[in-house]
Amino acid sequence: MSAITHPSPASVPREVALGAVHALPILAGAVPFGLLLGSLAAKAGLTPLDMGLMSGIVFAGSSQFVAVELWGHGAPGLAVVASVLLVNLRHLLMGATLAPRFRGVPPLRAGLALFFMTDEVWALALRRGQALTFGYWFGVGLTLYVGWLSATVAGTLAGALVADPAAWGLDFTFIAVFLCLLAGLWTGVGSLPPWLASAGAALAVNALTPGGPWHILAGAVAGGAVAAWRGKAVS
Repeated sequence: MSAITHPSPASVPREVALGAVHALPILAGAVPFGLLLGSLAAKAGLTPLDMGLMSGIVFAGSSQFVAVELWGHGAPGLAVVASVLLVNLRHLLMGATLAPRFRGVPPLRAGLALFFMTDEVWALALRRGQALTFGYWFGVGLTLYVGWLSATVAGTLAGALVADPAAWGLDFTFIAVFLCLLAGLWTGVGSLPPWLASAGAALAVNALTPGGPWHILAGAVAGGAVAAWRGKAVS
């Protein structure tokens, strides 16, 4: 896998715009989810400023939901931070798949880019393939970042207006987004083993520890392990 390409300066705005356009369908699903998170945060006693700081610093929907739920149940701050870190451990595996692309990139620039790495940014970067550029990366990342930050703060400002999110289908929005991302990464039947391993491990761990964050890490590790094993077997 080659490193991130460096197009001419004149093409950078076009790459940024292309990334923003590709992020818009994902943002359409993320906004309702962000509003829901903000509403739950208001019920848990968080202010719009609290929500803005969380979204601005953490920028990870799944771990933010875990944090808000724990906070609402009066969990200690250390437990909340530990849970967020646990859920986001999957980013280590995601970053490893992109490591060849960042070879030779100055650490400060690489760190800034990787701050915007979410599941969606990672998936679109993989789909971009050899044509991946920093302009495209930041176009996707900044679009989702600003949209997510705005949606979560707006949801907190609105407060507990949504009494039953499931009645509006808001609980399914991110599931739909991830199904679309999976469809975009489909390369044939050979894609199934890591997906099935990830799904099986996540479901099994969730059955053993319902409501906890461990199933997210288990799914990521299982899927990554199967993918690595298949890669070695092929080579």
